[in-house]
Amino acid sequence: MKIQNSLFIFFFSCFSLACDGSGSATESAPGTEDNSGNDLAVVSAVSISGEPGNYSFSVTVESPDTGCNQYADWWEVISLEGDLLYRRILTHSHVDEQPFTRSGGPVAVSSDREITIRAHMNSSGYGEQVFTGSVDQGLLQQTISSSFAGQLEIVDPLPTGCAF
Repeated sequence: MKIQNSLFIFFFSCFSLACDGSGSATESAPGTEDNSGNDLAVVSAVSISGEPGNYSFSVTVESPDTGCNQYADWWEVISLEGDLLYRRILTHSHVDEQPFTRSGGPVAVSSDREITIRAHMNSSGYGEQVFTGSVDQGLLQQTISSSFAGQLEIVDPLPTGCAF
């Protein structure tokens, strides 16, 4: 039964996500809505490479950046319990580059650990459009409360400024 469930999840992931010939899925939300008029960052795609305990993440963020007064200042990987596992600091705004993708790692998680990847705006906090799942099972776009694990906003590492 476990193999059958795994195959279903793999085929479901490949049906709803773009798969390459290796059986890996690149998670991307088809038809992601325009983020204009919204002051929260959206994670719109995630790809993962590496091996258990040493993964690299490439995260695509859509954010209503206007400059240093309003910009996506990090994306992070958290546990389902709300523990910070990794944070990628973004050192400048991306006014003319939307959406943008930034990589980070290594992230020390096992392939079966369920995680959430989310983005943060310096002016409005966490976005609600995230990716949740595991490397083994795949990640799917989800909506969570922007207040989930809100205490992490003051946990290091934190940005020290904005270049532009």
